[in-house]
Amino acid sequence: MSHADVNGLSLHYEEHGFGKPLILLHGGIGAGEMFVPILPELTAGRRVITVDLQGHGGTADVDRPLRPELMADDIAGLLDHLGLEQADVMGYSLGGIVALRTAIQHPARVRRLVLVSVSFRRDGSHPEVVAAMDQMSAAAAEPMRQSPLYA
Repeated sequence: MSHADVNGLSLHYEEHGFGKPLILLHGGIGAGEMFVPILPELTAGRRVITVDLQGHGGTADVDRPLRPELMADDIAGLLDHLGLEQADVMGYSLGGIVALRTAIQHPARVRRLVLVSVSFRRDGSHPEVVAAMDQMSAAAAEPMRQSPLYA
């Protein structure tokens, strides 16, 4: 378990394997541990770095908006922290948006980009998904404390 001090937060990350670096970015309300089942395949010849984005897993929230653009700067800061000029980046859902923003904002830092389950526009989601997201608020956090996701 490691942390990088970047952009005013202590970014949690873990490293596995050796070789060309691959950064994995999880979906919303998830953490880097979501990739554990596929790590054996990915680490066969790769240095895999799982990251817990701001306010997720082992990375505490800080007093700034949860915006993909800011989290993309965190990923560039992590590359600096690790002494890496460039890495492949794969992101799922929220992590996919952060991966895309990393490639847009820091194009020289991303060698290859893999996006999984990413909406590029709000109307690209099913209406019931948009409605559910609109109802998410701080009040939704308390009932989640009883769920396996919280644990």
